[in-house]
Amino acid sequence: MDPLNISYKNNGSYPVVIENNYGKLAEMISGMFPNLQRICIVTDSNVAPLYLDAVRSYVSECAVVVTEYIFDAGESNKTLDTVKGCYDKLLACDFNRRDMIIGLGGGVTGDVAAFIASTYMRGCRFVNLPTSLLAMADSSVGGKCGVDYDKYKNIVGSIYMPSLVYASTDVLKTLPDREFSSGVAEILKAGLIRDANFYEWLIMNFSEIMEKDGEALKYMLSKAVEIKQYYVTKDPFEEGERMILNFGHTIGHALEKHFDFKYLHGECVALGSVAAAYISYKRSMLSTEEFYEIRDMFVPFDLPISLYPFDIESVYSNIGHDKKNTDSGLKFILLKKIGKAVITNDVTEDEIKEALKSLIVEWD
Repeated sequence: MDPLNISYKNNGSYPVVIENNYGKLAEMISGMFPNLQRICIVTDSNVAPLYLDAVRSYVSECAVVVTEYIFDAGESNKTLDTVKGCYDKLLACDFNRRDMIIGLGGGVTGDVAAFIASTYMRGCRFVNLPTSLLAMADSSVGGKCGVDYDKYKNIVGSIYMPSLVYASTDVLKTLPDREFSSGVAEILKAGLIRDANFYEWLIMNFSEIMEKDGEALKYMLSKAVEIKQYYVTKDPFEEGERMILNFGHTIGHALEKHFDFKYLHGECVALGSVAAAYISYKRSMLSTEEFYEIRDMFVPFDLPISLYPFDIESVYSNIGHDKKNTDSGLKFILLKKIGKAVITNDVTEDEIKEALKSLIVEWD
């Protein structure tokens, strides 16, 4: 499959490659950086036993020195302490800004590795090898990276473009089903905000997707990346229209924090998307049929659309620290119809709390 090129300001761009395996990785890195001296593969304790040796063998011909930094897996380790540990490793190995960081893993690893690359010596070369569907479809594309601080998700970060994103769909075979479904949530979101035909294709092909059919996965990923490419190219530093990609995330992030990351990111995006669609429906932007279709179509992909009773006030309080807040108010993404999203800053506290209440299933 031909690479998709993500463009950004100052006429820069980088390729996003979607292949079945890592067979073309060394060729691409060597072609871009023929005199590379050092590579550090940043990965976590879950991914390292599965793919570190294979990736190291591929990239060993690309640099004189190839080393690795492995941190304990999990969102709880997406911290400045983890970043510091890698800085110590890079300094001990005499890395400089002409050397390369490779992020090998899911969204947490991609965020950590990219943040390290963006800050070490004010920026060194970075290649992202996403291993989760969520990372392949969304977080690895666009340059946003960061770590959590205290209870605030991604509150310390930057926007730093990689030199290359390379996704191997073969690694999805070892991805747990729940993690896979979490990634599908971001892909459904992509269709909802931009492409009604793609959204319909996802619904019609849910069996092939959930069975991890190789050709279906490559098509699905290419379309999701194309949608993200559209917004990133137009607005690489999230100054305007790119905010549409945050559909479902304002409430989704608040739920993540409230439940202390018991629910996966994509599961919370699904719930946040249902809540945002509910607000759109109550504002008569969506018909009753459209709202229930959006809500119910998360179910075949094993994604939640409701929760046991929870503290609405607590969830709402988390929204106050969301990164999408500006001096002009909370930026909230709603749907005019399937395939068309809009940015608003007039969603009220009452509307959000009503949408949260709509997620609650009352049990006798």
